[in-house]
Amino acid sequence: MTGVHIARGLQWILNAGLLILAIILVMFLGKETLHLANVMLNGGEPASSYLLIEGIVIYFLYFEFIALIVKYFQSGYHFPLRYFVYIGITAIIRLIIVDHKDPFDTLCYSGAILILVITLWLANSQRLKRE
Repeated sequence: MTGVHIARGLQWILNAGLLILAIILVMFLGKETLHLANVMLNGGEPASSYLLIEGIVIYFLYFEFIALIVKYFQSGYHFPLRYFVYIGITAIIRLIIVDHKDPFDTLCYSGAILILVITLWLANSQRLKRE
């Protein structure tokens, strides 16, 4: 078996795994949609607004991961760096919403978002842009 055959076999396994992962993420996206609808319909509690905002951010995380998988297949079997940065920013925003008790931690998370935004700016600059 040559190296080309091994690479094709591994690429096929990777593609199949990503398709299975996409199906699972779509199912979780549907579940999160039902959860958001439930939180909106049973509103009225002060905690429900936090649950709604947290649910929306989680919803975007699922959406971004699905978009990343779609972009992987569209861009010739590679993951664009900027999609990982988008996911990182969204995940840190969710962390700030969920765990905002310590001001120093929130400041550190905000600094991490700033670093990711600068990274995104650099990745989208003409020198580093591939697409």
